Amino acid sequence: MTEALTRFPPTRTAALERLNRFLPHVGRDYAARRNYDLGRDGHVGVSTLSPYIRARLLTEAEVLEATLGRHSANAAEKFIQEVYWRTYWKGWLEMRPAVWGQYKSALKGALDNVQTQSGLRDRWEDACKGETDIACFNSWAQELVNTGYLHNHARMWFASIWIFTLRLPWELGADFFLRHLLDGDPASNTLSWRWVAGIQTPGKTYLARTSNISKYTEGRFAPKWQLAGEAPALSGPPVPDRAPIPDTDVPLVDGRTGLILHDDDLSPGYVLDTGTSPVATAAIVTRSGLSPLEVATYVTDFASQAIHDVTERFGSRLGPVSHVIPTATALADWAQENALDQIVTAYAPVGPAADVLAQLASMDGAPSVKQMRRSYDSAAWPHATHGFFRFKDKIPQLLGNLRGLHAAE
Repeated sequence: MTEALTRFPPTRTAALERLNRFLPHVGRDYAARRNYDLGRDGHVGVSTLSPYIRARLLTEAEVLEATLGRHSANAAEKFIQEVYWRTYWKGWLEMRPAVWGQYKSALKGALDNVQTQSGLRDRWEDACKGETDIACFNSWAQELVNTGYLHNHARMWFASIWIFTLRLPWELGADFFLRHLLDGDPASNTLSWRWVAGIQTPGKTYLARTSNISKYTEGRFAPKWQLAGEAPALSGPPVPDRAPIPDTDVPLVDGRTGLILHDDDLSPGYVLDTGTSPVATAAIVTRSGLSPLEVATYVTDFASQAIHDVTERFGSRLGPVSHVIPTATALADWAQENALDQIVTAYAPVGPAADVLAQLASMDGAPSVKQMRRSYDSAAWPHATHGFFRFKDKIPQLLGNLRGLHAAE
Protein backbone atom coordinates (compact mmCIF):
# COMPACT_ATOMS: atom_id res chain seq x y z
CA MET A 1 0.00 0.00 0.00
CA THR A 2 1.29 3.46 -0.84
CA GLU A 3 2.15 6.00 1.84
CA ALA A 4 -0.86 8.06 0.77
CA LEU A 5 -3.35 5.26 1.41
CA THR A 6 -1.60 4.27 4.64
CA ARG A 7 -2.09 7.81 5.89
CA PHE A 8 -5.63 8.02 4.52
CA PRO A 9 -7.29 4.58 4.56
CA PRO A 10 -10.19 4.88 2.08
CA THR A 11 -13.00 3.69 4.33
CA ARG A 12 -15.88 5.35 6.13
CA THR A 13 -14.72 3.77 9.37
CA ALA A 14 -11.36 5.52 9.05
CA ALA A 15 -13.14 8.79 8.30
CA LEU A 16 -15.37 8.52 11.36
CA GLU A 17 -12.45 7.61 13.60
CA ARG A 18 -10.53 10.65 12.37
CA LEU A 19 -13.53 12.90 12.93
CA ASN A 20 -14.05 11.60 16.45
CA ARG A 21 -10.37 12.11 17.32
CA PHE A 22 -10.46 15.69 16.11
CA LEU A 23 -13.82 16.79 17.54
CA PRO A 24 -12.42 17.77 20.95
CA HIS A 25 -10.06 20.20 19.18
CA VAL A 26 -12.55 21.84 16.80
CA GLY A 27 -13.00 24.95 18.96
CA ARG A 28 -10.21 26.98 20.55
CA ASP A 29 -7.42 24.57 19.57
CA TYR A 30 -8.31 24.72 15.90
CA ALA A 31 -8.62 28.50 15.88
CA ALA A 32 -5.17 28.83 17.49
CA ARG A 33 -3.25 26.18 15.51
CA ARG A 34 -4.95 25.81 12.14
CA ASN A 35 -2.40 27.93 10.25
CA TYR A 36 0.67 26.02 11.47
CA ASP A 37 2.30 23.62 9.01
CA LEU A 38 4.66 21.42 11.01
CA GLY A 39 5.45 18.92 8.26
CA ARG A 40 3.94 15.73 6.97
CA ASP A 41 3.81 14.14 10.42
CA GLY A 42 2.75 17.30 12.22
CA HIS A 43 -0.69 18.16 10.86
CA VAL A 44 -2.23 18.03 14.32
CA GLY A 45 -3.83 21.47 14.14
CA VAL A 46 -6.17 20.56 11.31
CA SER A 47 -8.66 17.75 10.82
CA THR A 48 -7.17 16.15 7.66
CA LEU A 49 -10.73 15.07 6.79
CA SER A 50 -10.70 16.63 3.33
CA PRO A 51 -10.04 13.44 1.28
CA TYR A 52 -13.09 11.84 2.89
CA ILE A 53 -15.31 14.89 2.48
CA ARG A 54 -14.22 15.31 -1.14
CA ALA A 55 -15.44 11.78 -1.91
CA ARG A 56 -18.34 12.17 0.51
CA LEU A 57 -17.46 9.05 2.40
CA LEU A 58 -18.17 11.57 5.12
CA THR A 59 -20.53 14.44 4.25
CA GLU A 60 -20.26 18.08 5.19
CA ALA A 61 -23.59 17.85 6.99
CA GLU A 62 -22.32 14.99 9.15
CA VAL A 63 -19.16 16.90 10.07
CA LEU A 64 -21.10 20.04 10.92
CA GLU A 65 -23.69 18.17 12.97
CA ALA A 66 -20.98 16.37 14.93
CA THR A 67 -19.25 19.68 15.53
CA LEU A 68 -22.42 21.36 16.80
CA GLY A 69 -23.12 18.38 18.99
CA ARG A 70 -19.95 19.16 20.93
CA HIS A 71 -19.32 22.89 20.49
CA SER A 72 -21.31 26.07 20.07
CA ALA A 73 -21.33 27.70 16.64
CA ASN A 74 -19.29 30.58 18.08
CA ALA A 75 -16.65 28.34 19.61
CA ALA A 76 -16.24 26.33 16.39
CA GLU A 77 -16.68 29.31 14.04
CA LYS A 78 -13.33 28.98 12.25
CA PHE A 79 -13.72 25.26 11.60
CA ILE A 80 -17.32 25.66 10.44
CA GLN A 81 -16.21 28.34 7.99
CA GLU A 82 -13.55 26.04 6.56
CA VAL A 83 -16.15 23.34 5.93
CA TYR A 84 -18.32 25.89 4.16
CA TRP A 85 -15.45 27.15 2.00
CA ARG A 86 -15.60 23.89 0.02
CA THR A 87 -19.38 24.25 -0.23
CA TYR A 88 -19.03 27.84 -1.39
CA TRP A 89 -16.49 26.99 -4.10
CA LYS A 90 -18.73 24.25 -5.45
CA GLY A 91 -21.76 26.51 -5.56
CA TRP A 92 -19.80 29.31 -7.23
CA LEU A 93 -18.54 27.01 -10.00
CA GLU A 94 -21.91 25.30 -10.38
CA MET A 95 -23.36 28.66 -11.43
CA ARG A 96 -20.40 29.40 -13.72
CA PRO A 97 -19.38 26.01 -15.18
CA ALA A 98 -17.66 27.64 -18.16
CA VAL A 99 -14.80 28.65 -15.83
CA TRP A 100 -13.82 24.96 -15.63
CA GLY A 101 -13.82 24.86 -19.42
CA GLN A 102 -11.68 28.02 -19.56
CA TYR A 103 -9.17 26.42 -17.22
CA LYS A 104 -8.97 23.22 -19.27
CA SER A 105 -8.44 25.16 -22.49
CA ALA A 106 -5.71 27.30 -20.92
CA LEU A 107 -4.07 24.20 -19.44
CA LYS A 108 -3.92 22.60 -22.86
CA GLY A 109 -2.17 25.69 -24.20
CA ALA A 110 0.29 25.68 -21.29
CA LEU A 111 1.08 22.00 -21.83
CA ASP A 112 1.63 22.66 -25.53
CA ASN A 113 4.11 25.39 -24.55
CA VAL A 114 5.88 22.96 -22.22
CA GLN A 115 6.49 20.70 -25.23
CA THR A 116 7.89 23.47 -27.41
CA GLN A 117 9.78 25.67 -24.93
CA SER A 118 12.69 23.82 -23.34
CA GLY A 119 13.30 26.48 -20.68
CA LEU A 120 9.69 26.34 -19.52
CA ARG A 121 9.76 22.54 -19.58
CA ASP A 122 12.88 22.43 -17.40
CA ARG A 123 11.47 24.89 -14.84
CA TRP A 124 8.13 23.04 -14.74
CA GLU A 125 9.81 19.65 -14.28
CA ASP A 126 12.08 21.00 -11.53
CA ALA A 127 9.07 22.45 -9.71
CA CYS A 128 7.07 19.22 -9.98
CA LYS A 129 10.00 17.15 -8.72
CA GLY A 130 10.85 19.57 -5.92
CA GLU A 131 14.27 20.37 -7.34
CA THR A 132 14.27 24.17 -7.22
CA ASP A 133 16.57 26.39 -5.13
CA ILE A 134 13.80 26.98 -2.56
CA ALA A 135 13.92 24.37 0.20
CA CYS A 136 10.41 24.91 1.56
CA PHE A 137 8.88 24.66 -1.91
CA ASN A 138 10.80 21.46 -2.59
CA SER A 139 9.64 19.95 0.69
CA TRP A 140 5.99 20.73 -0.07
CA ALA A 141 6.24 19.35 -3.61
CA GLN A 142 7.73 16.11 -2.34
CA GLU A 143 5.25 15.81 0.52
CA LEU A 144 2.37 16.21 -1.90
CA VAL A 145 3.72 13.63 -4.35
CA ASN A 146 4.40 11.11 -1.58
CA THR A 147 1.35 11.57 0.65
CA GLY A 148 -1.42 13.02 -1.53
CA TYR A 149 -1.94 15.82 0.99
CA LEU A 150 -0.67 19.29 1.80
CA HIS A 151 -1.62 21.67 4.59
CA ASN A 152 -3.90 24.45 3.36
CA HIS A 153 -1.47 27.21 4.35
CA ALA A 154 1.33 25.41 2.52
CA ARG A 155 -0.91 25.18 -0.55
CA MET A 156 -1.22 28.96 -0.56
CA TRP A 157 2.51 29.50 -0.14
CA PHE A 158 3.23 26.89 -2.80
CA ALA A 159 0.84 28.43 -5.32
CA SER A 160 2.20 31.93 -4.70
CA ILE A 161 5.81 30.82 -5.17
CA TRP A 162 4.84 28.82 -8.28
CA ILE A 163 3.19 31.86 -9.88
CA PHE A 164 5.17 34.89 -8.69
CA THR A 165 8.65 33.56 -7.87
CA LEU A 166 9.09 30.70 -10.34
CA ARG A 167 6.85 32.49 -12.88
CA LEU A 168 5.16 29.34 -14.06
CA PRO A 169 1.64 29.31 -15.54
CA TRP A 170 -0.89 28.93 -12.73
CA GLU A 171 -2.80 26.34 -14.73
CA LEU A 172 0.20 24.00 -14.63
CA GLY A 173 0.30 24.35 -10.86
CA ALA A 174 -3.41 23.70 -10.50
CA ASP A 175 -2.95 20.60 -12.66
CA PHE A 176 -0.01 19.42 -10.52
CA PHE A 177 -2.29 19.61 -7.49
CA LEU A 178 -5.17 17.79 -9.19
CA ARG A 179 -2.86 14.99 -10.26
CA HIS A 180 -1.70 14.37 -6.69
CA LEU A 181 -4.19 15.66 -4.11
CA LEU A 182 -6.50 13.05 -2.61
CA ASP A 183 -8.95 15.88 -1.94
CA GLY A 184 -8.47 17.72 -5.24
CA ASP A 185 -11.67 18.77 -6.97
CA PRO A 186 -12.38 21.15 -9.87
CA ALA A 187 -14.07 23.80 -7.74
CA SER A 188 -11.86 24.18 -4.66
CA ASN A 189 -8.61 23.66 -6.52
CA THR A 190 -9.20 25.72 -9.66
CA LEU A 191 -10.82 28.66 -7.89
CA SER A 192 -8.20 28.75 -5.12
CA TRP A 193 -5.39 28.95 -7.67
CA ARG A 194 -7.33 31.67 -9.51
CA TRP A 195 -7.61 33.55 -6.22
CA VAL A 196 -3.86 33.41 -5.51
CA ALA A 197 -3.19 34.62 -9.07
CA GLY A 198 -5.53 37.61 -8.74
CA ILE A 199 -8.12 36.35 -11.21
CA GLN A 200 -10.89 35.06 -8.96
CA THR A 201 -11.14 38.34 -7.05
CA PRO A 202 -9.73 40.69 -9.72
CA GLY A 203 -6.62 42.46 -8.51
CA LYS A 204 -6.42 40.60 -5.16
CA THR A 205 -3.43 38.27 -5.03
CA TYR A 206 -1.65 36.28 -2.33
CA LEU A 207 2.05 36.90 -1.77
CA ALA A 208 4.08 34.32 0.15
CA ARG A 209 6.36 36.11 2.61
CA THR A 210 9.44 34.80 4.41
CA SER A 211 8.23 36.08 7.78
CA ASN A 212 4.88 34.34 7.43
CA ILE A 213 6.45 31.04 6.35
CA SER A 214 8.98 31.18 9.20
CA LYS A 215 6.30 31.91 11.80
CA TYR A 216 3.82 29.25 10.73
CA THR A 217 6.40 26.53 10.13
CA GLU A 218 7.91 27.39 13.53
CA GLY A 219 11.25 28.13 11.95
CA ARG A 220 11.53 25.00 9.81
CA PHE A 221 11.83 27.24 6.78
CA ALA A 222 12.87 30.85 6.24
CA PRO A 223 13.48 31.42 2.51
CA LYS A 224 15.14 34.83 2.99
CA TRP A 225 15.76 36.80 -0.22
CA GLN A 226 14.46 33.91 -2.34
CA LEU A 227 10.83 34.89 -2.82
CA ALA A 228 9.19 37.44 -5.08
CA GLY A 229 8.69 40.79 -3.39
CA GLU A 230 5.47 41.59 -5.20
CA ALA A 231 2.54 39.75 -6.71
CA PRO A 232 1.06 41.62 -9.67
CA ALA A 233 -2.36 40.22 -10.58
CA LEU A 234 -2.56 38.06 -13.67
CA SER A 235 -5.17 38.62 -16.33
CA GLY A 236 -7.83 36.10 -17.25
CA PRO A 237 -10.90 35.77 -19.45
CA PRO A 238 -14.05 37.52 -18.28
CA VAL A 239 -16.09 35.60 -15.72
CA PRO A 240 -19.21 34.19 -17.43
CA ASP A 241 -22.61 35.44 -16.36
CA ARG A 242 -24.07 33.59 -13.41
CA ALA A 243 -26.58 30.88 -14.34
CA PRO A 244 -29.22 29.34 -12.07
CA ILE A 245 -28.39 26.15 -10.19
CA PRO A 246 -29.77 23.29 -12.36
CA ASP A 247 -33.03 21.77 -11.24
CA THR A 248 -32.86 18.46 -9.42
CA ASP A 249 -34.57 15.38 -10.82
CA VAL A 250 -37.31 13.14 -9.47
CA PRO A 251 -37.08 9.43 -10.34
CA LEU A 252 -39.94 7.59 -11.98
CA VAL A 253 -42.05 5.47 -9.66
CA ASP A 254 -42.21 2.44 -11.94
CA GLY A 255 -39.73 0.73 -14.21
CA ARG A 256 -36.36 -0.97 -13.91
CA THR A 257 -33.95 1.39 -12.19
CA GLY A 258 -30.18 1.32 -12.21
CA LEU A 259 -27.85 3.30 -9.93
CA ILE A 260 -24.61 4.95 -10.97
CA LEU A 261 -22.22 5.24 -8.03
CA HIS A 262 -19.54 7.81 -8.82
CA ASP A 263 -16.56 9.08 -6.85
CA ASP A 264 -17.97 12.56 -6.21
CA ASP A 265 -20.52 11.18 -3.74
CA LEU A 266 -19.97 7.85 -2.01
CA SER A 267 -22.79 8.09 0.54
CA PRO A 268 -25.72 6.84 -1.57
CA GLY A 269 -28.10 6.35 1.34
CA TYR A 270 -30.04 9.53 0.62
CA VAL A 271 -30.74 8.30 -2.92
CA LEU A 272 -31.75 4.81 -1.82
CA ASP A 273 -33.89 6.12 1.03
CA THR A 274 -36.25 7.80 -1.45
CA GLY A 275 -37.64 4.36 -2.21
CA THR A 276 -35.27 3.67 -5.08
CA SER A 277 -34.48 -0.02 -5.45
CA PRO A 278 -31.86 -0.47 -8.14
CA VAL A 279 -31.80 -3.74 -10.01
CA ALA A 280 -28.14 -3.07 -10.84
CA THR A 281 -25.39 -0.60 -9.94
CA ALA A 282 -22.57 0.73 -12.08
CA ALA A 283 -19.54 1.99 -10.12
CA ILE A 284 -17.32 4.49 -11.93
CA VAL A 285 -14.05 6.18 -10.96
CA THR A 286 -13.59 9.47 -12.80
CA ARG A 287 -10.45 10.85 -11.13
CA SER A 288 -8.32 10.21 -14.21
CA GLY A 289 -10.44 12.83 -15.98
CA LEU A 290 -9.10 15.56 -13.70
CA SER A 291 -6.04 16.01 -15.91
CA PRO A 292 -4.88 15.34 -19.46
CA LEU A 293 -1.70 13.96 -17.87
CA GLU A 294 -1.42 10.81 -15.78
CA VAL A 295 -3.04 11.14 -12.37
CA ALA A 296 -1.16 9.62 -9.43
CA THR A 297 -2.10 5.98 -8.97
CA TYR A 298 -3.01 6.50 -5.33
CA VAL A 299 -5.60 9.13 -6.32
CA THR A 300 -7.56 6.63 -8.43
CA ASP A 301 -6.83 3.82 -5.97
CA PHE A 302 -8.32 5.86 -3.12
CA ALA A 303 -11.56 6.29 -5.08
CA SER A 304 -11.64 2.65 -6.21
CA GLN A 305 -11.10 1.28 -2.72
CA ALA A 306 -13.61 3.76 -1.28
CA ILE A 307 -16.19 2.47 -3.76
CA HIS A 308 -15.42 -1.07 -2.64
CA ASP A 309 -16.02 0.03 0.95
CA VAL A 310 -19.40 1.52 -0.05
CA THR A 311 -20.57 -1.55 -1.94
CA GLU A 312 -19.58 -3.79 0.97
CA ARG A 313 -21.55 -1.66 3.42
CA PHE A 314 -24.68 -1.25 1.29
CA GLY A 315 -24.64 -4.82 0.04
CA SER A 316 -27.93 -6.10 -1.37
CA ARG A 317 -29.48 -2.61 -1.57
CA LEU A 318 -27.41 -1.99 -4.70
CA GLY A 319 -28.22 -5.11 -6.69
CA PRO A 320 -25.39 -6.63 -8.74
CA VAL A 321 -22.49 -4.17 -8.90
CA SER A 322 -20.46 -3.72 -12.08
CA HIS A 323 -17.25 -1.69 -12.23
CA VAL A 324 -17.66 0.19 -15.48
CA ILE A 325 -15.23 2.27 -17.53
CA PRO A 326 -16.23 5.93 -16.96
CA THR A 327 -17.49 6.65 -20.47
CA ALA A 328 -20.98 7.32 -21.74
CA THR A 329 -20.73 4.42 -24.19
CA ALA A 330 -19.74 1.90 -21.51
CA LEU A 331 -22.55 3.10 -19.24
CA ALA A 332 -25.08 2.91 -22.08
CA ASP A 333 -24.00 -0.68 -22.74
CA TRP A 334 -24.41 -1.49 -19.04
CA ALA A 335 -27.89 0.05 -19.06
CA GLN A 336 -28.87 -1.96 -22.11
CA GLU A 337 -27.54 -5.22 -20.64
CA ASN A 338 -29.72 -4.64 -17.58
CA ALA A 339 -32.77 -3.49 -19.57
CA LEU A 340 -33.00 -0.28 -17.56
CA ASP A 341 -35.86 2.19 -17.90
CA GLN A 342 -34.10 4.87 -15.88
CA ILE A 343 -30.84 5.60 -14.10
CA VAL A 344 -30.56 7.41 -10.77
CA THR A 345 -27.41 8.89 -9.31
CA ALA A 346 -26.16 11.38 -6.78
CA TYR A 347 -25.81 14.83 -8.31
CA ALA A 348 -22.34 15.32 -9.78
CA PRO A 349 -20.95 18.87 -9.52
CA VAL A 350 -18.87 20.40 -12.31
CA GLY A 351 -16.07 18.02 -13.26
CA PRO A 352 -15.36 14.74 -15.05
CA ALA A 353 -18.24 12.77 -13.46
CA ALA A 354 -20.72 15.47 -14.48
CA ASP A 355 -19.29 15.42 -18.01
CA VAL A 356 -19.77 11.65 -18.32
CA LEU A 357 -23.34 11.82 -17.00
CA ALA A 358 -24.21 14.67 -19.37
CA GLN A 359 -22.85 12.71 -22.33
CA LEU A 360 -24.85 9.64 -21.28
CA ALA A 361 -28.05 11.67 -20.91
CA SER A 362 -27.65 13.06 -24.42
CA MET A 363 -27.17 9.68 -26.12
CA ASP A 364 -29.97 8.42 -28.36
CA GLY A 365 -31.67 5.40 -26.87
CA ALA A 366 -30.13 5.77 -23.42
CA PRO A 367 -32.52 5.65 -20.47
CA SER A 368 -33.26 8.89 -18.64
CA VAL A 369 -30.63 9.92 -16.09
CA LYS A 370 -32.02 11.35 -12.86
CA GLN A 371 -29.50 13.26 -10.77
CA MET A 372 -30.63 13.73 -7.17
CA ARG A 373 -29.04 16.63 -5.32
CA ARG A 374 -28.60 16.78 -1.57
CA SER A 375 -30.74 19.25 0.32
CA TYR A 376 -27.52 20.57 1.90
CA ASP A 377 -26.21 21.62 -1.53
CA SER A 378 -29.56 22.95 -2.75
CA ALA A 379 -29.79 25.16 0.34
CA ALA A 380 -26.22 26.51 0.23
CA TRP A 381 -25.11 26.74 -3.39
CA PRO A 382 -27.51 29.50 -4.52
CA HIS A 383 -25.87 31.85 -1.97
CA ALA A 384 -22.46 31.59 -3.69
CA THR A 385 -23.27 34.58 -5.86
CA HIS A 386 -20.33 36.82 -5.01
CA GLY A 387 -17.37 36.50 -2.64
CA PHE A 388 -17.12 34.20 0.34
CA PHE A 389 -17.71 36.95 2.88
CA ARG A 390 -21.18 37.60 1.54
CA PHE A 391 -21.80 33.83 1.55
CA LYS A 392 -20.49 33.66 5.13
CA ASP A 393 -23.35 35.88 6.31
CA LYS A 394 -25.72 33.03 5.39
CA ILE A 395 -23.94 30.39 7.50
CA PRO A 396 -26.05 30.93 10.64
CA GLN A 397 -29.20 30.45 8.57
CA LEU A 398 -27.75 27.35 6.90
CA LEU A 399 -26.74 25.89 10.25
CA GLY A 400 -30.21 26.56 11.62
CA ASN A 401 -31.72 24.48 8.82
CA LEU A 402 -29.05 21.78 8.96
CA ARG A 403 -30.68 19.23 11.24
CA GLY A 404 -33.91 19.20 9.32
CA LEU A 405 -32.11 18.92 5.98
CA HIS A 406 -29.92 16.04 7.14
CA ALA A 407 -32.93 14.20 8.54
CA ALA A 408 -34.65 14.55 5.17
CA GLU A 409 -31.67 12.89 3.49
